[in-house]
Amino acid sequence: MTAIAVLGSTNMDLVAYVPKAPLPGETVTGRAFRTVPGGKGANQAVAAARSGGKVVMIGAVGADEFGVRLRSALTAAGVETAGLRTVEGASGTAHITVDDEGGNRIVVIPGANGSVTGLEAGDEARIAAAGALLLQLELPLPAVLAGARAARAHGVRTVLTPAPAQPLPAELLAATDLLVPNEHEAATLTGLTDPRQAAEALLTTVSEVVITLGAAGVLHAARGQDPLTVPAPRVRAVDTTAAGDTFVGALAVALGEGRPMPEALRWASAAAALSVQRHGAQDSMPTRAETDSFALAGWEAEHGQAAPAAASGPGDAEAEAGAAS
Repeated sequence: MTAIAVLGSTNMDLVAYVPKAPLPGETVTGRAFRTVPGGKGANQAVAAARSGGKVVMIGAVGADEFGVRLRSALTAAGVETAGLRTVEGASGTAHITVDDEGGNRIVVIPGANGSVTGLEAGDEARIAAAGALLLQLELPLPAVLAGARAARAHGVRTVLTPAPAQPLPAELLAATDLLVPNEHEAATLTGLTDPRQAAEALLTTVSEVVITLGAAGVLHAARGQDPLTVPAPRVRAVDTTAAGDTFVGALAVALGEGRPMPEALRWASAAAALSVQRHGAQDSMPTRAETDSFALAGWEAEHGQAAPAAASGPGDAEAEAGAAS
C-alpha cells in the first residue's frame, strides 16, 4: 500500500443547499442543511485512504462534539489519527452554500486548526515513513513550511494544494515537488489567467504542476516535457465540494503505486467525477473499487472494446464536471 502523510485541516462542514446562492444583502430560503466532516486536509486523507492508500493524519481538532465526530470519521475511513491532537476550544468549521448547479461558496473558520503552528513529537517520523506528504493552506503557514522542510529532508514527495489561494513564499515553492492548484489559484500565484501560461510561469519555481480545470479536465506540466491535458469524464454534477481534494488524494495513491502520470491523472479524474455526482465532502468520495469500475467503463466506451488487464484510465470525453475544487 502507498504510505501517505497528510498535514492539514479538519473542519466540520455546515452545508446549506439552496436553489440559487444569495447575492450580497439578499436572503434566500434553503431546502436542506447538513453537517458533514470536511477540511481540505481531512478530505485528502479520506480520499487517499478510500483509493487504497495507507494514510496518517497530522493536525488538530477541538475539545467539542465536532472534534469527536471529525476524529471518528477519519478512523472509520481507515485513516490513522495518532498525529491528530485535541486542543481546547472549538474545532474548525466551514460554512458552505451549495446551489442547484452544484456550485459552492465557502467560508472557513480555522478554530483548532489555527493552533497547529509547527510539528510536534512524532510528526517528523510520520512524515519520514511516508512516500508522499500532502499539504494545503488551511493551517498556519509556519506549520506548512515545517512539514515541507521535513519531507524534503527525508526525500518524501511533497504535494501542495495552494488553497485557499494566496501568494506563497519562495521557500515553500522550492520545497514542493508537485503543485496542484485550480485555475483560480494558479492565477493568484502568477497573475496569469491562461492556464498554459500560468503553468509555464509556475515551472520557474516548481518542477511539476497539475492545474485542475473543472469541466475542462486537468493540465499537467513539468520541466523538460510537453504539457499534457487530460479531459474529465462526462457526468452531471450535483455538488462539487471536495472534488479537488478527491482528485489529489487519488492522484497521490496512483503516483505512489508507480503509475505513469497520464494514467494517474485519468484515474484521479475518474475519482473526482464520481465525487461530484454525490452530495457532501467526505461522504461523496469513492472507494478504490468504484473508481476502478468507472475508469474501466470509460476506457471501454472510448475505445469500443474490452480494456486490457493493465488499463485503468477513463475515457477522454468532454466533461460537464471534473476535478473541481
